[in-house]
Amino acid sequence: MTNLSTYAKQVRLRVLELCSLKRTSHIGGAFSVADILAVLYGRVLNVSADTVDNPNRDRLFYSKGHACTALYAMLELKGFFAGKDLLNEFTENGSYFTSHINHNLPGVELSTGSLGHALGVACGSALAGKRLKRAHSVFAILSDGELDEGSNWEAIMFAAHNHLDNLVAIIDYNKIQSFGRVSDVMNLEPLGDKFRAFNWEVEEVDGHSTTDLLELLSRFKASRDGKPKCVIAHTVKGKGVGFMENDLAWHYRSPSAADVEKAREELESV
Repeated sequence: MTNLSTYAKQVRLRVLELCSLKRTSHIGGAFSVADILAVLYGRVLNVSADTVDNPNRDRLFYSKGHACTALYAMLELKGFFAGKDLLNEFTENGSYFTSHINHNLPGVELSTGSLGHALGVACGSALAGKRLKRAHSVFAILSDGELDEGSNWEAIMFAAHNHLDNLVAIIDYNKIQSFGRVSDVMNLEPLGDKFRAFNWEVEEVDGHSTTDLLELLSRFKASRDGKPKCVIAHTVKGKGVGFMENDLAWHYRSPSAADVEKAREELESV
């Protein structure tokens, strides 16, 4: 069984390769979410390449669709893209490997990119699961910057009102959004207290500790106490590459050949 940190490392290396070859952006946000995806697909989610259409599968709604390379890389590692060439097809004209996540690919529940929508869809999926008396769980990964969108807070109210205890929202709280630090653009704090005020169960965690993430996500998945769950995962934008970490430029910047060489050396040394 693959070590979870190994999955995260493999995801980051693939993201680096995709972003450099195709001159695409959002590498910082893809690196920050890698450990979360590694834990979900490595241990927590009840879904596989063979069960993508099974009505009893767990669902993941990936709201931060701009960081598509991380999810593409994770799904590729887990065998969802058999017969497809992610590296060469990514962003090519006519390809389903678009620069924001695309639901036409196996394992992708929803196309995202316009922020603030996936949590609402996840709420609908969770409500349907409860009404159909199914045991599966629904997860949603949100970026911190998209919590500026009011549609999320309507969904947050809806989830609590309908006692969606089969729903887990994970905030990739790397504290940097498109044009600045979250605290400067639209301060979210006290974020945990806001979710609690909306009657959610909330815990904060180191979003790069696969051990802590596994314990918390497994516990939240198993809990059916009448409340939706929120994981505030404190992460670092550009995690794993020193010159990218916490640097605003790596929201949109593409890595040069020299950047790739230095970044790969750092990632492979771990």
